[in-house]
Formats: sequence, C-alpha cells, structure tokens
Amino acid sequence: MLDRSATRLIKPVVNHLARMVSGIGVSANQLTMTGFVIGIYAAFLIANNDYLAGAVAIIASRLCDALDGAVARQTKATDAGGFLDITLDFLFYASIPLAFAISDPTRNALPAAVLLAAFIGTGTSFLAFAVLATKRGISTMAYPNKSFYFLGGLTEATETLTCFLAMCVWPEFFIELAYGFAALCSITTLSRIWWGWKAFQ
Repeated sequence: MLDRSATRLIKPVVNHLARMVSGIGVSANQLTMTGFVIGIYAAFLIANNDYLAGAVAIIASRLCDALDGAVARQTKATDAGGFLDITLDFLFYASIPLAFAISDPTRNALPAAVLLAAFIGTGTSFLAFAVLATKRGISTMAYPNKSFYFLGGLTEATETLTCFLAMCVWPEFFIELAYGFAALCSITTLSRIWWGWKAFQ
C-alpha cells in the first residue's frame, strides 16, 4: 500500500547512490547477493536475541535491495537478475519470523508459524498473478520498472519492513505484531485473489 509513496520519496537518493556504486564497478547482482547475505545475518542476530543489531542489519539489507534495481536500470536489467532478486527477497522475508521463533520457541513459535503461513498467501497470490499476467501480456504503469507485473496490496515491502523493525525494537510485543500483520496479510491475499479472478475471467 505504501510502496509507491516510499519509492517516490527515496528515489532521488537511491538513484544517486546507485550511480556511485555502479561507477566503481559494483553490479546489480552483487548488490542482490550482498543484501541477501546481510538479511540472513540479521536473522542470525535475531535468533540469538540481538534484536537491535538485527534491525540495523535489516535496514542495510533492504538498502542493498533498493540499490540493486536502480543499478540494473542504470546499466542493464536482465531476467536472470530479476529472478534472483525476487527469489532471495522471499527467502529473506521468511527468515525473520523463523528467527524470532528460534529466539524464544515457547513464546514465539505459534505466532511465527501463523505469520509464515500468511506470507505464503501473499507470496503465492503475488507470483501466480504475475505469471498469468505475463502470459496474457497484461502490464501496468504503477510499477513500470519491475521485472514483471506488480500486483500491490495492503501489505507490501514497506509495511513488512516496518513490521520487522517494530518487532526488533519491541520484541516483547512480537506475538501481537505477528498476529496483527498476519491478519493484514490475509486481507491482502483475499484482495489479490478477488482482483486476479476478475482480471482473468
């Protein structure tokens, strides 16, 4: 829901940083891999109860994620790069609830499992729509620089990042945040199913 606004807000800074890093020979795929490795390190920190350090690592990881697309557009975007980006993004998103479950299994395991199940709904509805939209030649100008048709929703990257950071700052409220965000993800999934059904009939 907030991704378009967030993108417009940070785009000038991201493009400037992208020109700097591409100027020294850093590729989009290198940024994608770096962001993923830092994201997994964030999960490791959270699993070991180092929540604030995990939050910093999450921010660094998502900065790399923002930069990889900008660098690709300034150099040469490829389908292979787009595939790598979205695949590693989904793995990163799954790693954070899992890390909270590991950090305190007795308290966090069930809400983490519910949140991961909700992520399955948002992820599959997102990707299924993208595949069929590409097959039918459907496109959108809402996200013109994405590798495929981008179907938005109530919970997108900006909301997910905000939720993860809130969990790291206030880990004692992980249960409430996990169940609350899972509910919002369920609304996103249902809305995508409805829009997909309408679009493909």
